[in-house]
Amino acid sequence: MVEPVEAKPALFRWPPVAAFGRTVPKTKFYEHGKVRTALREKFIEDVHRITWAYKLAEGTIRLRGTAAVPEIQVFTVETKGADVPDDVLSVIDKTVHFPVIFEVASGGRVRTVAAQKSLSGKSPTVGTYFTTDWQLVDAPRLQLPTALDLPILYEAILSALLPVDRRAGETVSEAIERLGRARKLQRGIAGLKQKLRAEPQLNRKIELRRQINERATALTSFTDPAPSNEE
Repeated sequence: MVEPVEAKPALFRWPPVAAFGRTVPKTKFYEHGKVRTALREKFIEDVHRITWAYKLAEGTIRLRGTAAVPEIQVFTVETKGADVPDDVLSVIDKTVHFPVIFEVASGGRVRTVAAQKSLSGKSPTVGTYFTTDWQLVDAPRLQLPTALDLPILYEAILSALLPVDRRAGETVSEAIERLGRARKLQRGIAGLKQKLRAEPQLNRKIELRRQINERATALTSFTDPAPSNEE
């Protein structure tokens, strides 16, 4: 199964030379553009402070950027309550025209969260968010992955957040697509199990169990670290 999956503890030790440390007013993210009222209220109620914490760029960590990944920004989002939802993070993400890695901080805990982001087009496109488990703020941090350029570093950071391991030769985009297909199967299995519980006829129960087993086998092929010929 893909959900729930124990997330990996991937708090990174960001290079001191990349420290930026600038507080950004919340209003800069939700006062402009098409942010619906309910989401704006979430922003106000859930977010205490946003800090542009680090700037990973050629000028700071000496890794070359590209049009797809010109820089990588690290934002710290401090919460008022227990957490902030992904749609609030998405408002910030879509406002910043660079890939963003978030650290959400709440009551002495922190988690790393990010979504794959495409900068092609007039506005950035943000995918599904992936996160680590909550960690203590003073928990040991991992050194950044070794990379030849910023796109490779970005892929490595995102890969550390995925709930499954990437297969040999698989890109982050391909791994995320595989996860999406697995989650679609999970939803289908859940729906079939609900039908099975309510089905009074034996022949229909047998057929539903067959369909569940068939989809469960397919799900295993998507979550297995080695590719299957059946995909």
